[in-house]
Amino acid sequence: MLSRTADHMYWMSRYIERAESLARLVDAHYRMSLLPHSGETLAQSLGSTMTALHMEDAYRKKHDTIEPRAVFEFISLNRDHSGSIFSCLRSARENARAVRGSLTSELWETLNSTWLEARSLVTRRAAQVDIGEFVEWVKERSHLTRGVTVGTMMRDEAFHFTRIGTFLERADSTARILTAHQSDLVPGADASKVPDPYQWSVLLRALSAFEIYRRSFRDVITPLKVAQLLILRGDMPRSLLRCCKEVYQNLRSVSNDQSAETERRAGEMHALLHFSRMEEITAGGLPNFLEQFLARLRDLSDRIASDFLLPPAEA
Repeated sequence: MLSRTADHMYWMSRYIERAESLARLVDAHYRMSLLPHSGETLAQSLGSTMTALHMEDAYRKKHDTIEPRAVFEFISLNRDHSGSIFSCLRSARENARAVRGSLTSELWETLNSTWLEARSLVTRRAAQVDIGEFVEWVKERSHLTRGVTVGTMMRDEAFHFTRIGTFLERADSTARILTAHQSDLVPGADASKVPDPYQWSVLLRALSAFEIYRRSFRDVITPLKVAQLLILRGDMPRSLLRCCKEVYQNLRSVSNDQSAETERRAGEMHALLHFSRMEEITAGGLPNFLEQFLARLRDLSDRIASDFLLPPAEA
């Protein structure tokens, strides 16, 4: 496969997954903002999330304080910030258009109609857009795109690059969401208590893991068990272990003469998670573990780009 085609397929899927991840975060916070609680708690949770997403500096350039509606609109509808949901949908469509011949007609029509409808929504005044409905729509369109991809695309290299992009982005999102709550995960923190159940329930709902947690543990929400679910559970769709397994398996399907080291490192990340115990991870501190994981993930992304994708100047 041409590097240009692989590059566009990879980034198309990453941007769609990123849009969904952001929509999940906004949706969880938006639903919680409708419940009775202190405004300070919501602002703290939003601030931690913005920091983990590296959006706080851009937000502060336009707003002095963390105000829920302003944060929701910034993450969802901002046309100028490259990390907003709107910008992700635009970038996904641009990458899809560049390789339209490699997509099925159903997949192209899904991505194109998603962008056209998103553009129509954002041309309205922000105050007229129902944030809850918008992020729910984004999640549904992402689910539709993924379903059409799996249901209509041939299992060739183009398909495998879409899967690599999807699961790399998903792993990054899960790790960053956990990082936003790392103050409860430092060595010596009481794992049997939840300093702020509100924030941890937001985290679980953002990853569609609230019901899964209840079925798995049948207990109160505690940081250690949440981290265990989102890191080491191979049957949890958004866990780090599951994402790394999918990346490794799909990399093996597209391996070339220069990708042996990249494949080895992907396998090493998967094996590290597969054979780790939660006690070992917490002994060194979950914040340290997450920092190292994100560094390894960035290195893997860079290696995939070097082995398979376009150089930055050509992308």
